[in-house]
Amino acid sequence: MPERCTYIARSTAIAARALAGEMMVMNSTDSTFFTLNEVATAIFQAADGRTPLRDIVRDRICEQFDVDIEQAQTDAEQFVAELSGHGILLVSSQPLSSDSTRETP
Repeated sequence: MPERCTYIARSTAIAARALAGEMMVMNSTDSTFFTLNEVATAIFQAADGRTPLRDIVRDRICEQFDVDIEQAQTDAEQFVAELSGHGILLVSSQPLSSDSTRETP
């Protein structure tokens, strides 16, 4: 049975700014504000809608931060769930095109 992939993309209804290795992100719809640490920033910046989350974890997080892949994957899934719940990240079981990341009025 093929492994289920999770794809993530940044919502267009956000404002984000990098500062000192961390990312400040605000949802413009409800003004929810997050400060992302270095690991969360790496995931957020890699959220292109085309790269599976497992590849982001394996190729970026584990390489850059020398962490266990299972723990990193679990933590990444929790992070993605939290930010997607606030409309900051979009999540899909299929690759997301740039059109699908646009918010509808």
